[in-house]
Amino acid sequence: MPFARLAAATTPTCHIGFGLAAVGRPGYLNLGRDRDLPQDRSVEALRARTHELLDAAYAQGVRYVDAARSYGRSEEFLAGWLAARPDADDVVVGSKWGYTYTADWSADAETHEVKDHGLATYERQRRETDGLLGDRLDLYQIHSVTPDSPALTDKQLHAKLAEAATRGRTVGFSTSGPAQAETIRAALAVTVDGEPLFRTVQSTYNVLETSAGPALAEAREAGLTVIVKEGMANGRLADPAPDALKAVAKEAGVGCDAVALAVILRRPWAGVVLSGAATVAQLASNLHAAAVDLDDDQLDRLAGLSEDPQAYWERRSRLPWH
Repeated sequence: MPFARLAAATTPTCHIGFGLAAVGRPGYLNLGRDRDLPQDRSVEALRARTHELLDAAYAQGVRYVDAARSYGRSEEFLAGWLAARPDADDVVVGSKWGYTYTADWSADAETHEVKDHGLATYERQRRETDGLLGDRLDLYQIHSVTPDSPALTDKQLHAKLAEAATRGRTVGFSTSGPAQAETIRAALAVTVDGEPLFRTVQSTYNVLETSAGPALAEAREAGLTVIVKEGMANGRLADPAPDALKAVAKEAGVGCDAVALAVILRRPWAGVVLSGAATVAQLASNLHAAAVDLDDDQLDRLAGLSEDPQAYWERRSRLPWH
């Protein structure tokens, strides 16, 4: 598996990845984007910002980069950076299919992305991804699987994904919504010719939304690499942060973001924790998580922030696209 390359890395930040959701398109639902991104959100401006962040991430030891077909031009931006940085041949590259970007580079679009987990969408988006990332793509994930997704039951799709796996591409899935644990367990049961299909899972987990934790531990026990997304709860843990998080961050002498990500890094099942930074300063602060040491009392106080998953995801669904 490509993530075995991370196991051999020696940098303290090698298990922090960089996700391109916030910088690959002009509109996204993270809080604080009005101040984080330049007023000029042209393709070239965000390409430059993405490359600046990738340079900074690589220089500081980050070795996993996460994109998606629906993240605007994230794959294009990443492909351009990889072409310009032949020295970055140790980067593990992941992307996702299953959502089509429909906003036409507008932050005010009525619909930003359309979900479809059908075989035809997979084959179209795989060709699009291959055209940009080619052999640099290590991991291809189904984007935001939920319990009712046909991707869990479509045998033809499973056969195509298994075929891709025989050619060296790792097959994974990501989850969203209040039933993430149910989705993870259903996906663990998917096999092709008696062999498990999925080798990675990417799920939302943070101090506000912890419901997927036991299922992610089961996935790790089954041999999957676990990738954690939305560790900052789309900005809710920074803009402004809950009082308990601010108190622990003050005690630790770091930012709230570093503490929030450090909690996840302490989970024994967490293989890679994504930073969704939109500025170099945010990225540097996120990476301090690798050095944060939290005691049991601090962890207990932070555990008290956990919300009911239905309430968490309902609130997330109301976040405006900026």
